[in-house]
Amino acid sequence: MLAPTDFFDLDGYEHKSLFFDSRVEYVWDALKLLGDYLDQTTVPEIRGQVMEGAFILGDRVYIGPGSEVEPGAVIKGPTYIGANTQVRQGAYVRGNVLVGDNCVVGHSTEIKNSILLNNAHAAHFAYVGDCILGNHVNLGAGSRLANLKLDRTNVTVTVAERIYDTGMRKLGAILGDRVEIGCNAVSNPGTLMGPGSMAYALTLLRGFYPANSLTKRVSEVSSVLTFDS
Repeated sequence: MLAPTDFFDLDGYEHKSLFFDSRVEYVWDALKLLGDYLDQTTVPEIRGQVMEGAFILGDRVYIGPGSEVEPGAVIKGPTYIGANTQVRQGAYVRGNVLVGDNCVVGHSTEIKNSILLNNAHAAHFAYVGDCILGNHVNLGAGSRLANLKLDRTNVTVTVAERIYDTGMRKLGAILGDRVEIGCNAVSNPGTLMGPGSMAYALTLLRGFYPANSLTKRVSEVSSVLTFDS
């Protein structure tokens, strides 16, 4: 239920060995190995286009063929960006980031210690911290995937009344293949969504959502006050 293959189709994925490592029991365990994986596999090379005004910081950054890094974007190593991916103006890639092919890291989007599988899009004003976004995931504008509890304790995940201590102080969202998140939605630390799930705009997400589920914000009645002139 919580293995990587329960969330992602990894057939043919270039970096599937990260998920099939013997130390990965639960899907979030792949994030614990991400830094070492990038250190061992990332050969610094720019095969795509880094436009004037973009900043590549450090010597452990790979940009795949056909990928574009627009002016104003900042990429820190270690970072691996696959083929035909767009890193748009103002994006901030803070390091320990693995981005697949045909992805979008959008305007004013910040990503750190995260994995984006192929065709994942975080196109506008998103925060993606300590997360895994599956194939064809799409984040609506303004999505925030929070990764740190207010009390700074380990993030736990509850599934079928069992509580799993992830052993991680920082863990954002795990979004399975084809998950769609509406604009300005916010996920609490340790949110897991199964493949094909959807969340409407302005939704507050927390906990585990099974595959092909639909979550929406319950409407609230707003009070309107009027004042004498």
